[in-house]
Amino acid sequence: KSSVQTIGEEQIQNPYTELLVLKGHQDIVRFLVQIDDCRFASAGDDGIIFLWNAQTGEKLFELHGHTHKITAIAPFSSSDASEEKKHLILTASADRTVIVWDCSSGRQVHKVSCFHSTVKCLTVLQRLDVWLSGGSDLCVWNRKLDLLCKTSHLTDAGISALVELPKNCVAAAVGKELIIFRLIASNDGSEGWNVLEVKRLVDHQDNILSLVSVHDLTFVTGSHVGELIVWDALDWTKQASECNFWDSSVHPDAQPEIKLSQSPNETSVQHLTSDEECVFAAVGKGIYVYNLQMKRVIACQRTAHDSSVLHIEKVPNRQLISCSEDGSVRIWELREKQQLPAEPVPTGFFNMWGFGRANKQANQAAKKMQENTSMYFLELVGDLIGHSSAVQMFLYFGELGLATCSADHLIILWKDGERESRLRSLTLFQKLAQNGDLQLKL
Repeated sequence: KSSVQTIGEEQIQNPYTELLVLKGHQDIVRFLVQIDDCRFASAGDDGIIFLWNAQTGEKLFELHGHTHKITAIAPFSSSDASEEKKHLILTASADRTVIVWDCSSGRQVHKVSCFHSTVKCLTVLQRLDVWLSGGSDLCVWNRKLDLLCKTSHLTDAGISALVELPKNCVAAAVGKELIIFRLIASNDGSEGWNVLEVKRLVDHQDNILSLVSVHDLTFVTGSHVGELIVWDALDWTKQASECNFWDSSVHPDAQPEIKLSQSPNETSVQHLTSDEECVFAAVGKGIYVYNLQMKRVIACQRTAHDSSVLHIEKVPNRQLISCSEDGSVRIWELREKQQLPAEPVPTGFFNMWGFGRANKQANQAAKKMQENTSMYFLELVGDLIGHSSAVQMFLYFGELGLATCSADHLIILWKDGERESRLRSLTLFQKLAQNGDLQLKL
């Protein structure tokens, strides 16, 4: 029997009681990107990009231009004050091309096909009005797809993720290394640019899978073997770290189910997100809330899903949403514990995160810290079952609901049932009033 927590049939706190199934893709849908308040794009292994209306589920455009699967996608809004704001998207593909699309017309604006390898990530630097492509090289481009500059060949593995840092810098994940690059504009008024390698950080023991910027002072990285490192975004020094998720020698008193989870896949940091206060990590089958000020995990669900958690986001009302390879999407609420639990907690997990019972003194210090600080827990408040295969990621649209994409080739729009019912009633009354059929019958 699954050890994943269930919440029964009622799901009183789950507003998503209606769903719209959007069909069109012929293969795994891996990417969703928000264009504006009510539009989003989807892309995946069929090489096609679809533009959708998040309220109605209407298919707006079907974009054809790539011949292989999509490997990266990014929104790129026009910032030119002299023209009306344009919403553009960038897509990269395994066909070694990058295309810029106009979201208003669905037309191809530019295409570049001079890459020597697949572009794995795209990042737009709005402040500099340039965008970066990461593969075997780091390339800097302007809006017209002119190549401004690029690095020399880095490694065959290439850049897997990029994050923007202050002072015109970016951090690039290249295998287990983190490379800091600085972009320098020419002083002579021309469009000349240089990209310089500033520093290499080699603190991770395995490949870096996830990067997230917290704010202008901090960013965080996560690796394949469960290492989480907090970095200073200005001088690139390590501020804090957590590791040893799966090393059984670190927590010999762990429960049997944890001892079986020694594979790095079980503790791989698949995705990170953050707010100003905490980092939220999808690690193996679990989700963890790491407080940046306390430098420790304050809440977790070690078995949040039956399979690896692929994506996690913080949403309003102290809630988290997670999706998994098991095909489920779950809503969690971060709640404060009124007091310490009466039953002993499995010390193995806490030991992984640095506050286990290594010795009596450490245990007393941990107990004192717990007494002086609030403890939290994650409560399951919603379970969205609709996909038949791995849910790759999702987009949160506030009152418009939630969009999810999956390996089952489908996109689902999850809607607030009460809100949709009110909207339908309002529309019906308006129509009746217009037709003169709305009369008070005595």
